[in-house]
Amino acid sequence: MITYQEIYDILRKEKYNEALQELPRDFFKELAEYIADKRKLLSRESDSALFSDTLRMTRKQLDNALSVIKELLAIRERKVLNLAFAAAQTGVTKRDTDNLLEHERDLFEISVKKLEENQKLIKKRLEGVEQGEGKDLKNLFIKFKQDIPAFLGPDGQEFGPFKEGEIANLAKEIVDILISDGKAMVIDDTD
Repeated sequence: MITYQEIYDILRKEKYNEALQELPRDFFKELAEYIADKRKLLSRESDSALFSDTLRMTRKQLDNALSVIKELLAIRERKVLNLAFAAAQTGVTKRDTDNLLEHERDLFEISVKKLEENQKLIKKRLEGVEQGEGKDLKNLFIKFKQDIPAFLGPDGQEFGPFKEGEIANLAKEIVDILISDGKAMVIDDTD
């Protein structure tokens, strides 16, 4: 069975290494046995001697072990989320994933998926594409062909002033007017 010192050593190793550390194969099973054993000892001791030194020491060991376990799991979760962030940014998903436990692998995969979905959504919004199927472009990037003084949009919002050559992301209905007046041109994705 695992000891408090072994649990603490695992925490220390996880804490001071950047990479996710490999845990013993039956780590959670052994932790559960350790905790159950300490709780059983506490219940037996409390029946016989309410204030015994053994009782206080056992309670302190259990409290410390639970605190160490909580910190260990938090460190590992942070590392898993950092891995997911790196994987979503670079597309690389294999780095340091060998030491993931099953529940950590699930967290990793779900996080990567959500981060990638978020990146796609933001990209669409920056390109002026509204979320949802069948919706037209709501905004377009345009480049001004001449200086334009400030003006009010259909909803009363003020835009500009804009200088010749300046790029803006404006509502399609405003863009249509500016283009028809020859004051701006749409910037194509292929430009």
